[in-house]
Amino acid sequence: MSERFFTRFFLFLVALFLAGPLVVIAGVSVNEKRSLTFPPEGFSLDWYAQIFTDGDWRSALTTSVLIALGAATLSVLIALPIAYALWKRVSLVGRLIQTLGISPFVLPPVITALGALSFWATVGSYGAWYSVVISHAIFFTSLPLVTLSLGFSTIDREVTEAARTMGADERIILSTIVLPMIAPYIVSGFAFAFVLSLNEYIVAYMTVGFTFETVPIKIFNALRYGYTPTMASVSILFVGVAVVVFGLVARFGDLPRLLGAWSAGDET
Repeated sequence: MSERFFTRFFLFLVALFLAGPLVVIAGVSVNEKRSLTFPPEGFSLDWYAQIFTDGDWRSALTTSVLIALGAATLSVLIALPIAYALWKRVSLVGRLIQTLGISPFVLPPVITALGALSFWATVGSYGAWYSVVISHAIFFTSLPLVTLSLGFSTIDREVTEAARTMGADERIILSTIVLPMIAPYIVSGFAFAFVLSLNEYIVAYMTVGFTFETVPIKIFNALRYGYTPTMASVSILFVGVAVVVFGLVARFGDLPRLLGAWSAGDET
């Protein structure tokens, strides 16, 4: 047998290993009985309906979505001026700020979470809704910062120089040239931050505790009262949201470049 066959077979085994837990969770989520058994005993979609009909689960889902929207928006607003300043002029201070912007995501989440807990407890805002929004925004700023930096690197500086020659000021250049060209990267950075904030548990738990229940916090709290297929259903729902969001990024954005690939023009 050829080496190519063994390579494909190995990749198939890796894919099967990674997809195995999702298959089990998906099977549990349609279990007719109130138990986490696999293979499922019967078939029912009632557990998916319970996410929206049960008041507690619906409230947790709404809280998660609102927090993720706020955190993703704020992270983009933080990352955009940093990436723009770095694109305009590379300096030691700019690189330092970029490093600080990436550092929360590089550090272990528990360290960032403990830092957020200490800060909000000190200022007397522990448990406030905005504490988790700001904490998530800072934690995930590195994602839009990376995507926006890649977006700015695709702009041909000769285009902006030509605009200045024609009499355009910096505000016009920014609104008519720069922002339209980096718009897909803004959306991509927002999408990455939104999905990760939606699924984040440690920072959210450390900043709001049980004051506001996001879906991940709700899942862990529900474990104290027994296992139900609703937990599996909401997990599959979040996986579906991630697939849709990243699918749209892949369809309308430059996903290979966002993942680190370089075009032929970048190599010259």
